[in-house]
Amino acid sequence: MKRNPKSGTGRRFCWMRVVVLAIIAIGLESQPAWSADESSAEAADESAGASEPSAIQPATGPGSWPDPNAVSAFIRQMHEDRDGNLWFGTNGDGVARFDGKALRYFSLDEGFGGVAVRGILEDKDGHIWFGTEGGISRFDGQSFLNLGTEDGLPHSDVWSMAFDSDGALWVGTLEGAARLVDGSFVPFELPSTPRDPYRGVTSERIVHSITQDSRGRMWFGTNGGAFIWDGTTLSNLSVTDGLCGDAVNDILEDKDGSFWFATHHNGVCRFDGKSFTHVSKDAGIEGIEAWQFHLDDRGHIWFPIENEGLYRYDGNSFRNYTANQGLDCAVQCVMMDRAGRIWVGGYKGLFRLEGDRFVPVLKDGPWP
Repeated sequence: MKRNPKSGTGRRFCWMRVVVLAIIAIGLESQPAWSADESSAEAADESAGASEPSAIQPATGPGSWPDPNAVSAFIRQMHEDRDGNLWFGTNGDGVARFDGKALRYFSLDEGFGGVAVRGILEDKDGHIWFGTEGGISRFDGQSFLNLGTEDGLPHSDVWSMAFDSDGALWVGTLEGAARLVDGSFVPFELPSTPRDPYRGVTSERIVHSITQDSRGRMWFGTNGGAFIWDGTTLSNLSVTDGLCGDAVNDILEDKDGSFWFATHHNGVCRFDGKSFTHVSKDAGIEGIEAWQFHLDDRGHIWFPIENEGLYRYDGNSFRNYTANQGLDCAVQCVMMDRAGRIWVGGYKGLFRLEGDRFVPVLKDGPWP
């Protein structure tokens, strides 16, 4: 475990920043290093995943480069803490915090453990936890405590996090899951699953998502479907049971107790405890690559589909938001804040729903 007391004042460029800037310069003069068929999220994963980060982003059409004044070129996670601060986890710039007055960045120079943020959580004491390509970072309001493989984490490349009802932190990495117990990580064994040959970052043990349901069971999204731990027995749901795809990016329990699955290759499906409904097929939802769910305070379910914008389900029907409603980005995450505002992050930065349209939120706003 490493505690880093560095503050945000006097940011300096480290060697990694120099490398990133050099890569940007090269990228502006050449074509992106990935194919047009590869999703923006996968491309960003490859550049800011298990290896050194890159700020190059994929070109997806006219005007495809992010605004130079964007909060970040790619926002992957968002969280509003109990003090009302808004946190934005990026895919190369560390984490940014808006405190109602100013935007402040925390990255390697400030003692933050990584540059690509895949998870943001808050514990009962108000500490903010982050999962990055460099392990776990905890912020107590003053400094960061960084945890990694030396503390028992199966791999430094973190892809998912969740607190259970007892306050224990569960972490999913490139090489399996673990639970934090008395300051050290204890591995939680999950079966090996097939590597996904269509993803830039993959392994036989990667855990894409973790969540705990209302009955206390832990759910793990993997390349082999969903694994469920009830405290005694580990079970599995896969395509043989009716799941619409084995590569599960996210899992959500709705207000009625049904489970939603965002899959990487076959859209979204719902499980009522007995049978599956292929939501994407039945509702005519376009696209196949589904990402992070968000259940808002009204019980509405939000989720993005690569190249097809953002969908909202209100319990009766689906609404699609695209560039026609101002959402000119590849959506990765959604959040409703305590005031009821909807925020969206992804490739091209940060957006907020104003009335019936999304507006881009840049470093200089407009902030609420």
